[in-house]
Amino acid sequence: MYKTILMPVDVFEMELTDKAIRHAEYLAKESEGTLHLLYVLPKSPLFNTHGFSSDIRKFDEYLKKNAEEKMEELRGHFSLPKERVVLEIRYGSVRDEVNEVAQEIHADVIIVGSKNPSITTHLLGSNASSIIRHARLPVFVVR
Repeated sequence: MYKTILMPVDVFEMELTDKAIRHAEYLAKESEGTLHLLYVLPKSPLFNTHGFSSDIRKFDEYLKKNAEEKMEELRGHFSLPKERVVLEIRYGSVRDEVNEVAQEIHADVIIVGSKNPSITTHLLGSNASSIIRHARLPVFVVR
């Protein structure tokens, strides 16, 4: 039923990701599907910083390299064959990138971990809440 599963992850806040891993893995195993792990880095403000633009670019490269290493490490947490766990890193807003990737890969479902709620996030973490509001496909929220 769920052949293409998208799971946004935060490789720097593994508590959320760990909660959702087993659910995503179970669905992928049962359907013999593919699990797409997506990490979204924020866009850097490369506006008129003249002397600092190369430093910002180096910092972006460092963050991306670090994220790639952590994503590879995360892939090892799954008992699925390596080719069925696809890794992707993008820049932008989590909500927008999740929805864009979901369309590109024709995802059947999104699985997202959620923080403990507070009154300001209206019972869900802000990223999970935003993804749910804008998704055009089923979203499983794991706490």
